[in-house]
Amino acid sequence: MTFRKDNPFLKSGTHPTVAVVKDTDPYNGTLEALKAIDLSPANGMRVLVKPNAGRIAKQGSGITTDPRVVAAVIDALKQAGAFVSVGESPITGVDTLAALEASGIAQTARERDCPILDMDQNTFVEVPIPDGIAINSIKVCADVLEHDLVVSVPVMKVHMHTGVTLAVKNMKGCLWRRSKIDLHMLPAIEGINDKSLDVAIADMSSVLKPHLSIIDGTVGMEGLGPSAGTPKPLGVVVAGTDAFAADAAACVLMGINVFDIPHLRIGAERGYGSIDLNNINIQPDAWREFGSHFESAPENLSIEFPNVNVLDKNSCSACQSTVLLFLQRHGHKLFDYFPADTPINIAIGKGHDDLPERTLCIGNCTIAHQSKGLFVPGCPPVASAILNAITSEYKKK
Repeated sequence: MTFRKDNPFLKSGTHPTVAVVKDTDPYNGTLEALKAIDLSPANGMRVLVKPNAGRIAKQGSGITTDPRVVAAVIDALKQAGAFVSVGESPITGVDTLAALEASGIAQTARERDCPILDMDQNTFVEVPIPDGIAINSIKVCADVLEHDLVVSVPVMKVHMHTGVTLAVKNMKGCLWRRSKIDLHMLPAIEGINDKSLDVAIADMSSVLKPHLSIIDGTVGMEGLGPSAGTPKPLGVVVAGTDAFAADAAACVLMGINVFDIPHLRIGAERGYGSIDLNNINIQPDAWREFGSHFESAPENLSIEFPNVNVLDKNSCSACQSTVLLFLQRHGHKLFDYFPADTPINIAIGKGHDDLPERTLCIGNCTIAHQSKGLFVPGCPPVASAILNAITSEYKKK
């Protein structure tokens, strides 16, 4: 392994640096933000740029990192003398290279002779977490550990499970294949009120924290993030030497109290990074003026879809996003096949002890309850597959 545990960008004895830049040009804005950080420690090192390309989505959707931000990061690191690669391990069911192509990131990398890594194609390394509370090890894509430094380049997004997904949580995309889902399936932790998922992400950040963070706020996402929400144009780029500090600044820009984000609060309490704005050197002085309130995800998803109950227990964001997209696109058709005077139950996740009769069971995790109603396999199934299963079953009757 060559992955450095120390952070050469974070100067000892000083407050972490965070730069916030407002610019209509994502490329120029990113380069400007990076001017606040001495990148010379990257000289001669192998650097992995880890964007957020976990789903197949086009540039400007607020789902994946803008390729112009990635372009500026690659150029700045190469200028500093680094050997740069771009890599991703997306959510289950998504082809890595297809996601990178759809986002424009693959083309950006090719134009710069930058290797593109499908990190699921290599093996994994089991990395212990000595201080873990929810988990005591993680399966890290071997490609990550074959680099000296990792740069996290996420999108500024609200997240339905974790409040936000920024530089710290973006590193979850360095976990190998389906092991990402394991963090959603953990039991409650006795004596701890925080969700086990949030504690696990904090655990992960003790051994898998980026050395540099650039948060793409050119077009973010509010509401039902990370993929079913509303694009939020902001025109901001945040760059920081401490992922927690960069995330703290991003939260302020989003109108969110960083101490309300459990994985950031827990990690900071353990000393993995700083979220105390008084201890962070944020530039320029008027940086707060660049922000705009992001709508949070609703606490009860069924509120968005009258007469539909989403039974969600121990599901991952992939299945949740699939169900939400299905309801947004096809929800009005459901009552052509189900009684209009009876609530429709849709189940996802494998944490259910029992389910009501006639439940629509979506995803492989619900297979144990397939006798309760209609089962749609997949991890996750796409929205069209769910509709096809419903229409086919209806035609049988």
